[in-house]
Amino acid sequence: QVQLVESGGGLVQAGGSLRLSCAASGRTFSSYSVGWARQAPGKEREFVAAIRWSGGITNYADSVKGRFTISRDNAKNTVYLQMNSLRPEDTAVYYCAATYRDYVWGKLKDAYYWGQGTQVTVSS
Repeated sequence: QVQLVESGGGLVQAGGSLRLSCAASGRTFSSYSVGWARQAPGKEREFVAAIRWSGGITNYADSVKGRFTISRDNAKNTVYLQMNSLRPEDTAVYYCAATYRDYVWGKLKDAYYWGQGTQVTVSS
């Protein structure tokens, strides 16, 4: 089992920045990949970014490329999502998610474990 706990959400003005954190526990951190997804009001949940433990390979949704950066601190079993140049359309509940094994992923069906989510609101 893997437990994921998100933090760092909040209210920010358009153009601002936020950093989300996802603390993982349970299985060995190197045995799975961690990423982020989001769900805006009235919309389906969508993939945002993911990072593989082996080699630190990353994958991003087109909508966040160049603005968001995913990283991980293996010593702290924590994955971060640095969000810059935020837009009102980035408003959503952001979920941390992990796969069952360590590989580069980019679809929601790849996620095996989910956190509870943290709200990000970007005002215009």
